[in-house]
Amino acid sequence: MSEKVLTANHLLSGEVVFLGEGELWSPHIQDAVIAQSTQEVDLLETVGQQSVKSQLVVEPYLIDVVRVHGVTEPLRFRERIRTAGPTTRTDLGKQSEAQIEEPA
Repeated sequence: MSEKVLTANHLLSGEVVFLGEGELWSPHIQDAVIAQSTQEVDLLETVGQQSVKSQLVVEPYLIDVVRVHGVTEPLRFRERIRTAGPTTRTDLGKQSEAQIEEPA
């Protein structure tokens, strides 16, 4: 079984979020709880459905991830885009938070 995390969209903001520790939703995939077994996947899905009923998120679903040098990355291209933000403007979205100014 591949490693999986639960993602959804935050109901009020529409932001892509990931289920983290303490059943809290985070906009950062690095905060996500990673399921490695069927039982852990079932637990993530249960929490996701509870969050839908509580009107915190919409349409939670599992995505496959891999850890590369301690960094969690989605396997599918679509999910990489959802995780980082717009592809046409890297100064917007989550990818802009990670940019470091180059010296002139």
